[in-house]
Amino acid sequence: MSIEKARAALAAFGADHRIVELDVSSATVPLAAAAFGTEPARIAKTLSYKLSDGQVILIVTAGDTRVDNKLFKARFHCKAKMLTPEEAVEFVGHAVGGVCPFGVPDTVQVYLDISLQRFDTVYPACGSSNSGIPVSCGELERFAKAAGWVDVCSGWERGDVSA
Repeated sequence: MSIEKARAALAAFGADHRIVELDVSSATVPLAAAAFGTEPARIAKTLSYKLSDGQVILIVTAGDTRVDNKLFKARFHCKAKMLTPEEAVEFVGHAVGGVCPFGVPDTVQVYLDISLQRFDTVYPACGSSNSGIPVSCGELERFAKAAGWVDVCSGWERGDVSA
């Protein structure tokens, strides 16, 4: 099961006990926000992409953003091409609705969008459509073994966050 992959990855940091398994779906940003009793922007959605060289990457971004194709292309030097639901399971190991940056193959690079840095606590999924974990941005970076922070999203107010 995908949640078990996430649980095992988080156990390496002593954080597996913090996973929240919900009685309701958290498969979309609005559903997750309602389930966790937080604003949609604090839901850390994980999007999966395949780059032109075949590399699979994940971008974790705030729930109120969208990937900006121009910013994506400037950062990754190719057009944004999302994985299909079948490819997400095959390459990332998590199904759409529960895709998360925990317990993914070492060949998958994880990037965090700076839109998350507005918040002390964010809520990424944990491999299923009814789970999540409250984490700080620093914890998210460590637990996801992130390759780095990127600025590839629009639709949010940058305020005090700088690229």
